[in-house]
Amino acid sequence: MLDHLVAILEQLPPWGIAVAAFAVTYLENILPPSPSDVLLVFIGTLIGIGTADFGVIVLFATLGSTAGFFTMFTLGRVLGDRLMTSQLRKLFPLEAVERAEQWFQRWGYIVIVINRFLSGTRSVISLFAGMSHLEPVRTTILCGVSALVWNTLLLYAGMQLGQNWRTIEAYFRTYGIAITIILAVAAIIGLIVYVFGRIRAARRHRTNQ
Repeated sequence: MLDHLVAILEQLPPWGIAVAAFAVTYLENILPPSPSDVLLVFIGTLIGIGTADFGVIVLFATLGSTAGFFTMFTLGRVLGDRLMTSQLRKLFPLEAVERAEQWFQRWGYIVIVINRFLSGTRSVISLFAGMSHLEPVRTTILCGVSALVWNTLLLYAGMQLGQNWRTIEAYFRTYGIAITIILAVAAIIGLIVYVFGRIRAARRHRTNQ
């Protein structure tokens, strides 16, 4: 699929490449996993040979990333509100939901800033941000800044790599796996801490009785 998309990009005019940059960065938030990062690197090679303008592509890619994030953020807000008023609410302990929301409200803005660098988790983070009711304008601005930095780095890397742009694909694969493992371990540790906390609280309650 990647080769097919690259072949299409090679045939596009400058304005088409800008639209494609918006589309791939938007869709990666909606339909992960996506080869958007690798495609942006390739678009960087097109910039390097003068087929597209660096500033225009950075702008369109950043707008796509931010729009995709905000779409999932809005979906998270809607789903979160409906979840709390639906029958599914019985499956989620109130205390656990409140703890998760408190954690994300405290640290969520930092997570948003590094969001673009967390490959494979972007749509999940935007959903949780919406479900935790983070402030929309602040969240969108921080997401835009994060996307601007990340997309600029990818496009610049493509300009520098030229015909060797595919060498970065293996690094992205390894990077994505590493991020997934780290987040999985952190989630397991968090779950263990939560379970043991509940057990200790139950024991203290029985002792006080």
